[in-house]
Amino acid sequence: MIALLQRVSQAAVVVDGTTIGAIGAGLMVLVCAERNDTTAEADALLGKLLAYRVFADEAGKMNRSIVDVQGGLLLVPQFTLAADTNSGTRPSFTPAAAPALGRQLFEHVVAQARLRHGEARVGTGSFGADMKVSLTNDGPVTFWLQVKPKAAAPGQT
Repeated sequence: MIALLQRVSQAAVVVDGTTIGAIGAGLMVLVCAERNDTTAEADALLGKLLAYRVFADEAGKMNRSIVDVQGGLLLVPQFTLAADTNSGTRPSFTPAAAPALGRQLFEHVVAQARLRHGEARVGTGSFGADMKVSLTNDGPVTFWLQVKPKAAAPGQT
């Protein structure tokens, strides 16, 4: 699983002219499931995301998490984060999870985020939709988080 998180002063997702998700200060996070990801990777990524210290404390140091500041969390599905760009001039998306798995894992992350961070603090984009995402990056502060599936033990698949 991959998350590209940006600390924002505001962010919104619009689909067909309608705002479907919006937050004030907090994190706008692009979320991508890769092949072989499971709910274990999704849970690990969410745990890291909720605990990641990207907000300033009283001394101005990045020591506070989204949970600490009780900020907004806008989760946006973004399969292109898994693109293989190592050859040619056209990306390959074979590293991304198949759409059904990608949707399932994104919805899992959203449900768990709402349970752990609060329903009212979590907004989302729409899996598979043509979304228009706007944000004001605060800092700018942007981080790439990735949780890879654990390798199977010998003899297991």
